[in-house]
Order: sequence, then structure tokens, then C-alpha cells
Amino acid sequence: MVFANLIFIYIFLPLNLLLYFITKNKTFRNVVLIVFSLLFYTWGEPVWVGLLLFSVAYDYLHGLAIQRWRGKWQAKVALISALTMNIGLLVVFKYSGFLVENMNSLFGLSLPVPAVGLPIGISFYTFQIISYVVDVYRGDVLAQRSFFKFLMYVSSYHQLVAGPIVRYSDIEAEIDSRQISFSDISEGVTKFAIGLAKKVMVANVAGQLVAQYLDGDLTRLSVAGSWFGVLLFALQLYYDFSAYSDMAIGLGRIFGFHYGVNFNYPYIAASVTEFWRRWHISLSSFFRDYVYIPLGGNRKHQVFNIAVVWLLTGLWHGASWNFVLWGAYYGALLIIEKWFLLGILKKLPALFGHIYLIAVSLVGWALFYVTDMSRLKQLLSIMFGQGGAPLTDVTLSIVISNNIFWLGLVLLFCMPVTQWVKRRAQAIGQRGQVVVQGCTAAMNLVILFLCTAMLVGQSYNPFLYFRF
Repeated sequence: MVFANLIFIYIFLPLNLLLYFITKNKTFRNVVLIVFSLLFYTWGEPVWVGLLLFSVAYDYLHGLAIQRWRGKWQAKVALISALTMNIGLLVVFKYSGFLVENMNSLFGLSLPVPAVGLPIGISFYTFQIISYVVDVYRGDVLAQRSFFKFLMYVSSYHQLVAGPIVRYSDIEAEIDSRQISFSDISEGVTKFAIGLAKKVMVANVAGQLVAQYLDGDLTRLSVAGSWFGVLLFALQLYYDFSAYSDMAIGLGRIFGFHYGVNFNYPYIAASVTEFWRRWHISLSSFFRDYVYIPLGGNRKHQVFNIAVVWLLTGLWHGASWNFVLWGAYYGALLIIEKWFLLGILKKLPALFGHIYLIAVSLVGWALFYVTDMSRLKQLLSIMFGQGGAPLTDVTLSIVISNNIFWLGLVLLFCMPVTQWVKRRAQAIGQRGQVVVQGCTAAMNLVILFLCTAMLVGQSYNPFLYFRF
């Protein structure tokens, strides 16, 4: 099940809210949330709920063991056991086919390639569990003694299948005692509505245009058409993933959880370094705190540490060489920026940094989108004017003119326009805030109506990060 789905919006969520708020009993509310989370997860792939429950039980017991023997060798054994099991499951389900294929190719073998299905959300909830057991081992948090509360932490459907990666320390107090206010519910509803609009009105529309440019015969592309297609994918991915994060954060707020921001207008960045402080913040901070800093961070072997982090970041996104190449590409850019480029960019007007970031990020999204290496080479050659591709074409002009208003709004809202409007209204005083609240409520209703109308006849509605 996905959030941008009429069954979820009009049946699943209202029923969940009704049962959740029908009583103030905390235990009953936790049970309701667990039941609906497991139902949400099993809706599309019921077979994998057993794997989720196994992971939760395994790490719940290991967390208690680490807590009991903290500071002793038994705690280290428990930590290693937990990490081995979690990473091992991720390797088996996500990378076994990739590994066997490359072994066959490298050594001339004919080993059968495993056809293992990828459980939805395994990359997200595995990292979430890893952060928990490591934090317990470090003494940053106490182990959760209630199995059902730990199950609720891991399985809450708001962030289960596509993040953000929520650390136990961030919501530890809210797991045991959540204070729900009208303002939280109001802000949560608005956050969900904004995410819904991003998904249905922008990401889905952009995805259909992307397919026209990047999924067909590449020899028909012009240079400008290839860049435009990748630009559309950059917009699709941002609006798609930030939409899911917005909806997850909004739903969490309604139920009393305060998840951190996962996207902070990344396309306004003026460097790759800044971009990755704004894009998928929960993943970037995970690799920083659990890989980069333990390896030595900036203190020693910095280049090696960055290379390891970005190899893992690329592989996390998918078992394919294009993701490895994508990770290496960004790792190299970050190293170059740390060596000298950031110093140069800071001396130039900010516009140069923004142009640089957009250009290199579009090349990066080309690497990210095309999994077939020969096709990727073909696309990149067209983007850089090789192979005799024309500079532009008539079809591109028609597509842009037909979508100019939509495209202008989409690009505009990649910038913090809404935050600026909100600050201006608040500066007016209480009357301004009342106006903002009224306009927000009306906007939520309009979004719900328009998205419902679009979803009724829309067949293209995937969340891209479900596959990661």
C-alpha cells in the first residue's frame, strides 16, 4: 500500500485514526498502531512480514543482552551478532543476485543466479535497527524492555517502507508517552497534504514525461532533449521522495511522533557538500555517525573514509554497477571540493555555485537512472554532444510550451517559497496568522479534491524509493 492511494486516504487512514483516538489509553493506542502498521506492510507482500518480525525479535533480544553486559565482552559479541545478522539479511535479499552474476562473469562460472524478491523497506528498517543496537552499545540510549514498544518503533507504517530513517533516540520519550495537541494534528495534516500534492501533481506527471525521453530510443534524443529528460527525472525523484517523507512526517505528527526533516530544499545548494546536507538527511547522517566518524572522519584517512561511505551509499541504493559509479562520482566530487573547490566557490558569487551544483547533479541523476551500462554510455555521450545528436528538436519545444506553467511552478517550489510566505504572514501579527491558518485549511481541502480526481484515473503511481 502507498500513501497516495484512495484506499489508504479514504478507508485505511480514517479507520486507523478513529480507533486510535477513540480512547486515551496508551496501551490500546500502541496496539492499534502496531496492528495497522503490520496490515499496511502485508497489504502488498504478506510473505515478508515474517522477516520483519524476525528482525524485530532478534534485535530486541540483542539490545537487552548489550544492555545487560555493557562494557563486557558479551556486549561486543551481541553487537557483532546483531550487525552480522542485519547486514547478512540485507546482502542475501538485495545483493545475492548481483554478487553471483559478477562471479559468473569474472570467473567464467555458471552458478544459478538467485531470484530472491526484495522485501519492501528492508534497506530503511535495517538501518533503523542497526542505529538502535549501536546506540545501545555506545550507551547513548537504554534498551527498550517492552517487545511491543520496540515493534511499534520499527514497524510504524509512517516511515517503515521508505523512511525517513528514524533513530530510537529521537523518539524514545514519545514511544513511552506521546502528547498530542491540536496544533500537532493541524500541522501534520498540512504536511501530509503538501506531500500528497508533491506526489500526485508533480512526481507522477514528471514520471510520465521522463519515460518519453529516457525510456525510448535514445538515438532520437537531441542534446537539449537529453538534459531536459534528466532534469525531469531530477524533479520527479525530489518531489517523489520528499513527498513520501513529508507524508510520513505529517502522519507521525498526527499520532504524536516528531520525526526530523529529511529534505531541506537541496536544489538551492551551492555545492555538492551542501547538497548532501539537504538531501535525504537521515541517510547522510546515518553514514556520517555510524561509518564515517568511526572510521576516523576528518581526523585520519579522510579520503579513504569518504570513498568507503560513498561506495556504501551507492550500493545502498541498488545492486547495480550504475549505483556504484554514482557513489564513486559523488565521492570524487566531495573529495575535490574538500581539497580546493569549496574555497574557490566561496570566493565567487553564489550564482556560480548554484549553476555548478545543478550541472553536476544532473549528470549524477543520469548515472542514477540508467542501470544498463551501455545505454548509460549512450545517454552521456548525447548529453555532451557526441555521436552527432542535434542540439535541439521541435518536439522538445512543443513539450516545454505545453507544460511551461506547470514546469515554472515546479521549479519555483524547489525553493523555500512557502517558508518565506509564512514568515511574512507571522510578521504581520495575530491577524496574519489567522489568515494563514484559514488559507492553509482551504489549501488542504483543494489539494485533497484535486489529488482525488487525479488518482481516480491515474495508473502511474509508484514511489521510486520503494525499490531501494
